[in-house]
Amino acid sequence: MDAKIGKFFESVGTFFTGGDSIPWCDSDIVVGCEREVAEAEKGSTDELKSECLLRLSWALVHSKRSEDVQRGIAMLEASLPSTSSPLQMREKMYLLAVGYYRSADYSRSRHLVDRCLEIAPEWRQAITLKKSIEDRIKKDGVIGIGIAATAVGLVAGGLAAALSRKK
Repeated sequence: MDAKIGKFFESVGTFFTGGDSIPWCDSDIVVGCEREVAEAEKGSTDELKSECLLRLSWALVHSKRSEDVQRGIAMLEASLPSTSSPLQMREKMYLLAVGYYRSADYSRSRHLVDRCLEIAPEWRQAITLKKSIEDRIKKDGVIGIGIAATAVGLVAGGLAAALSRKK
């Protein structure tokens, strides 16, 4: 019985905290990737620079800091037009989708993840992200309906109280 109660409270907590399966990244990893990019800028091949920038973009959009996420989104958007490899295009679109998801721009995130799934329909990471996006949209809808219902209830209660005082 205690286990069932624990699972219930865990699921309610996850519902309200927005738990998902997308990993987070600590600031020390971001700093390490920034250092790696700076070293690659000192004469490495374009391919190595590109790999380092992609790792930095990954770290930024998975960061817990919204400024990092926004920086990652900007880097990815700037690099997307010059991307010729379909595999790198897919990776960058996926990372952009993660960034938009972390920024609560679920419609952009869903659009990008759908484009990734057009390229690779069985890509498990993209499927998982799409499920997280759809779950979040549903949850936000339920919370919105709850807030609206509460507001309507408060207004109706206030009107009923005001009318009962007049009598």
